[in-house]
Amino acid sequence: MSELPEIMVEFRNVDFAVGEIQILKNINLEIKQGEILVLLGESGCGKTTTLKLINRLIEPTSGEVLVEGKATTDWDAIKLRRRIGYVLQEAGLFPHFDVEKNVGLVPSLEKWSDAEKQKRTNELLELVGLNPQKFAKRFPRELSGGQRQRVGVARALAANPDMLLLDEPFGALDAITRSHLQKEFAKLVKDLGKTAVFVTHDLQEAFALGTRICLIDKGKVALVETPENFRESDLPLVQEYLDTLVTE
Repeated sequence: MSELPEIMVEFRNVDFAVGEIQILKNINLEIKQGEILVLLGESGCGKTTTLKLINRLIEPTSGEVLVEGKATTDWDAIKLRRRIGYVLQEAGLFPHFDVEKNVGLVPSLEKWSDAEKQKRTNELLELVGLNPQKFAKRFPRELSGGQRQRVGVARALAANPDMLLLDEPFGALDAITRSHLQKEFAKLVKDLGKTAVFVTHDLQEAFALGTRICLIDKGKVALVETPENFRESDLPLVQEYLDTLVTE
């Protein structure tokens, strides 16, 4: 495998609009290899749109998004998506596939042998804290919310991608399960040397996970800082977020 670039993703003057509605405005942002960049903002601010631009689920109206130094529009869209793990809220598992088939989806598409798929699936279920003998043949409906999210993370890691995109994956979980998974996920990303982009509207989650926090406000990047420097910002919107921690 070739050595990864220092900058895994770069947004250059990116706009995104649907008809007359401007969703993102002049986004300039670099995502570094090995970091967890948190996209923080209120509902409708453009966080998920920013995420989808990375794996070319959508394309910029103007400007360009580069992944590993290459514009997303120059990538084969399917190949690009298979190189990037993607985790949704409620995991987005296929209900008619058991856990083993869900985790092995991308390896199946990549024509891995049955033995390779089973070995990889077992490794990943162990990695996310699910005993393969107990869980491999279960269906999503037979799992708790936390277990489904663990399977979702395992599936995203199945083809050993260098980067993970996560769209509020723990948002629907109870506070205790959410806290456990946040800690486990942060350790997992660090131990595996992955790059992750994580969408949330929750500042506590951003502090728990982020190497850096990118605050998005009405489709624009308002601030990109480490959690420590974020706390010191005098930006009014940052103060509003910090006030939520005091009042909770």
